[in-house]
Amino acid sequence: MDRRATAQWNGDLKSGNGSMAVGSGAWSGPFSFISRFESSKDTNPEELIGAAHAGCFSMALANSLAQAGHVATSIKTTAVVSADKTDAGFAITGIALTTRGVVPGITAEKFKEFAEATKTGCIVSRALAAVPMTLDAQLVS
Repeated sequence: MDRRATAQWNGDLKSGNGSMAVGSGAWSGPFSFISRFESSKDTNPEELIGAAHAGCFSMALANSLAQAGHVATSIKTTAVVSADKTDAGFAITGIALTTRGVVPGITAEKFKEFAEATKTGCIVSRALAAVPMTLDAQLVS
């Protein structure tokens, strides 16, 4: 399984602009210095990493729960990717995952156990293992 994405950048860092697209054609969009380091309606690589992480985490958690006989009604995850300037330059310095699950027949403690295992086990979490991650997992009704 290979997945593709493309990006093109035009010009210098501050006044240039670019575009990114996923290979399936499901999404494409612009990005710029402003969307990367300030605030803009456009996206940036860190936001896309967050979307990938939240999606992977939600699917993996739902799968783990279902394999244990606890089919989730819904799993919603938000990933906040923090980037800061370090001694080595800009870096992704943390990812805060917040997940809320509607899962009939499971305790809040058991839900948190499954979520913690998913934090280190989902494919994207493993790829980002060098980044410190936090998790706030709550069962909701």
